[in-house]
Amino acid sequence: MIGGSQSPRDRYYGWTIIWTLAVTETVSWGILYYAFAVFLVPMQTELGWTTPQLTGAYSLALVVTMVLSPPVGRWLDRAGPRVPMTIGSILGTILLVAWARVETLPAFYLIWAGLGAVLALTLYDPAFAVVSAWFVRGRARALLILTTVAGLASTIFLPLAGWLTERVGWRDALLVLAATLGVLTIPAHALVLRRRPEDLGLLPDGEAPDPSQPPPPPAGASLRRALRDPAYWWLNVAFFLGMTAAVAIGVYLIPILLERGESLARATFITGLIGAAQVGGRVLVTALDRRAPETTLAIAVFALQAIALVVILAFSGMAALLLAVALLGAGRGGVTLMRATLVADRYGRAHFAAVSGIPAAAQMAARAVAPFGAGLLVAWLGGYAPMLVVLAAIALASTLAMAIFAASARPLRLAS
Repeated sequence: MIGGSQSPRDRYYGWTIIWTLAVTETVSWGILYYAFAVFLVPMQTELGWTTPQLTGAYSLALVVTMVLSPPVGRWLDRAGPRVPMTIGSILGTILLVAWARVETLPAFYLIWAGLGAVLALTLYDPAFAVVSAWFVRGRARALLILTTVAGLASTIFLPLAGWLTERVGWRDALLVLAATLGVLTIPAHALVLRRRPEDLGLLPDGEAPDPSQPPPPPAGASLRRALRDPAYWWLNVAFFLGMTAAVAIGVYLIPILLERGESLARATFITGLIGAAQVGGRVLVTALDRRAPETTLAIAVFALQAIALVVILAFSGMAALLLAVALLGAGRGGVTLMRATLVADRYGRAHFAAVSGIPAAAQMAARAVAPFGAGLLVAWLGGYAPMLVVLAAIALASTLAMAIFAASARPLRLAS
C-alpha cells in the first residue's frame, strides 16, 4: 500500500503463518516422505535387506500415521499447532539421525514407526487445521499458496537427496537432511505458529473486530456430532476410494507405459507431469471458489480421475495419454484442497482438526494399501489392463460417494 497506512487485513498475521507453513511443509514432505525412495538401493547394497523389508517399514509408518491422525486432530484443537508441530519437527530430526546410524532391521522398523508419528504431527493435516482456524473467505487462497509451494517438495528434495547420496553416501546424506529439517522447521514452528486469531484479539481473514465486543469463539460441530452425521461417512468413503485409485495409478503408470513400448526416460517424464498438473487443478478449484457450490466442485474433481483412468484404458497415443495425465493431476490436486474446504464449510472451525482427522486417516490408509493391493490385482487378474478396469470402477465409486455426500449434507447447526 503506497502513500497511506496499512489496513488490519494488509498486516494480517495469518499470512505470515501461511508463508511459514508453505516453507516448512515443503521441507517436511520432501525429507520425511519423498526422500525415502532415494535410499532404497544404497541401503540394500550396504545392509543386504530386501526391497519388501525396506518398504515394509515405510508402510508401517503410514499405518501409524493413519492410527494417530484422529487423536492428533483432537490435540491440535485443544492446544493449537505450535507445540505438536514443533515436537514433530524435533522428533523427526532425531529419528533421521538415528536412521543414518541404523544397523539392524528391527531398529529400522522402530525408527519408521516413530516417523509415522512425525508424519501425523507435521504434514498437511495440522497445516490445514491452521488454515481453517485463520481463514474463512480467504481459505481457498491460503490453501492454494500452501499446497502449491509444498507441491515442489519432490521436485526439490528427490534430486537433492540423490546428489548428496552420490557425493557423501546415504548415511551422511541423511545427516545433512536431518540438519536441514531441524534448521528450517523447528524454529519456524516454535516461533511463528499461533492457535487462532481470536487468541490475539483478531478475527479470521484480518477483519477488524468490534472494539466494544470480544471476538466471538469459533463455531463448529464436535467430532461426536460429525460421527452421527451420515454424510460424514460418505465423505470418508469418497476420500478413501479416491486416494486408493490415485496412488495406485501413480505407482503403476510407469510400468504400464513401459509395457506399451515407451522408454524409461519418456515414461518417467510423462508420469512426472502429474505433479505439474496438480498445480493447475488447485488453481482452477481456487478460481472457481465461491462461484460454484463446493460439493459440485468436489464431484467434478473426483470425476476427473475416473475419466482419466478410462482414457488410459481405452485409448492409445500420446495425445490421449497427455490428456489423461492432465486429468489425473488436476483431479488429485483438487482433492487435496477439497478435503480441507468441505470439512471446514460443513463442520466449522472450532473442532476442525478432530473432525478432519478421520478423513485424513482414510486417505493415509489408502496410501498404505493401494500399492500392495494394486500389485495383487495385477497378479490375480493377469495384467495391467484388468487392474485399470478395477481402478476406474473404484474412482467412479468415489465420485458416487461424493455425490451422495452432497445430496445428504443437510445444513448443520454449529455451536460456538
